[in-house]
Amino acid sequence: MPTIVPAATRTMLLLEVFARERRELSNSDLARLMDLPESSCSDLLYTLHDMGYLLRTARSKRFYPTARLLDIAKEISASDPLFAVATEACELLRDKTGETGLCGHVVSGVVHVLAFAEGTHPLRYVSNVGNKIALHVSALGKAELALGTPEEAARQLRLKTLKQVAPGSITDLAVLERQVAEAREQGWSWVENEGFDGLAAMAVAGYVGDQPLAISVAGPTQRLQANKDACLQALKDVQSLVFHPREGATPPRAAGARRSTPSKVTGPA
Repeated sequence: MPTIVPAATRTMLLLEVFARERRELSNSDLARLMDLPESSCSDLLYTLHDMGYLLRTARSKRFYPTARLLDIAKEISASDPLFAVATEACELLRDKTGETGLCGHVVSGVVHVLAFAEGTHPLRYVSNVGNKIALHVSALGKAELALGTPEEAARQLRLKTLKQVAPGSITDLAVLERQVAEAREQGWSWVENEGFDGLAAMAVAGYVGDQPLAISVAGPTQRLQANKDACLQALKDVQSLVFHPREGATPPRAAGARRSTPSKVTGPA
């Protein structure tokens, strides 16, 4: 009968602490955050440091992960056919629009970024593989929810607290359900200033095999508004190349464009 290996559990918890804290940490810091004896934590840190997964500062004696873990993760991901499909889709979107292309998947009420291709504009949205985006402010998430039933969309939206993370964030469940219903009807979703002030994204979704995924373009709100039709066409083009068609789906409608000047943007799409 398989059993849980405590050392493996502690190692993964330690890496999750670094991901959450995003700073150098001492042995005592980590022991406190992981609720471990300092001696046990010290042995774990020494092992990972000796293997090259952690670096240690000379003066403060604090630890932080090296790039070795990222390099290994990239090697593993590069062998995943789904990752290759997602990456190519993001690159195609970037090439067609100049905006950042993203691919994501809804997991337990959160959108996980599977791939992205950074835009070519001087002012552009930046993300990372593995980033998590709140479902209720994400065009990716709403597009994927539109693939399923209204009941499943409502269930996913209830899994996490609907926080006001930006001026345009929608925290009313009924309004969010209507957004998803609209995305289901028109075949695409749009968010602006919901995850960050000045940031917009447009997304479509479909299936790769039996895996539901969504792809989006993200960038400054005013620039995406001015190029809404072109962005939608690019998404539709890539959608037809990457995803299986949805039975009974309503063809996406063209979106009206509004023209204005770009503004500076950073933050979650």
